Amino acid sequence: MGNMEEVRTTGIVLAAGAGTRLGKGPKALLPYRGRPLVESVAGALLDGGCREVVVVLGAGAPDVAAIAELDRYRTVVNHEWQSGMGNSLLLGNASADPRDHLMVALVDQPGVTPRAVGRLLAAHRAGRVTAAAYDGGAAATEGSGGRFRRGHPLVIDAGLRDAVAGTVTGDSGARGFLQAHPELVDEVDCSDLSTGLDVDTPEQLYLLG
Repeated sequence: MGNMEEVRTTGIVLAAGAGTRLGKGPKALLPYRGRPLVESVAGALLDGGCREVVVVLGAGAPDVAAIAELDRYRTVVNHEWQSGMGNSLLLGNASADPRDHLMVALVDQPGVTPRAVGRLLAAHRAGRVTAAAYDGGAAATEGSGGRFRRGHPLVIDAGLRDAVAGTVTGDSGARGFLQAHPELVDEVDCSDLSTGLDVDTPEQLYLLG
């Protein structure tokens, strides 16, 4: 049983990238079900149980803020977004209430749903990281028996936030901490809800429906 009744969770949407490989401008503004993708991802975190959501903007921030409806969320701008996703994670961490757990989501993952968010929050245990996992095939994580691929969203326990932040570099986000401390990571199967894939290349635009 989780500890979410005692400690609240702030959602962090990493939405600062320029989408260079995709070539269609900031991924936050990719069209998804008639609205910018950032609205869907942030809405899933808030509707799924996060007490508030911080959206970290960067590339094209004025355009994103003008086009997307983000009034339900708190927005911050990473002016050093070119240094990589890690910098956005650090900014999101610094912007959140220090007593909260963090749920970290990527703006280019259209499959995130409130149901997946709620499942992760319910499964979270004190002092641990809880990560969504998906049918993995060749990309399965080590120790998963070849079945699952770890992905996002993931919940970083409030007590681990400083430790995770201390390992963040470049574009790696929390990856360094997760690789160094696999014994602290719980994977929650969300394969019935999403593929967990990101929209990184033109070939993956089908994920937007």
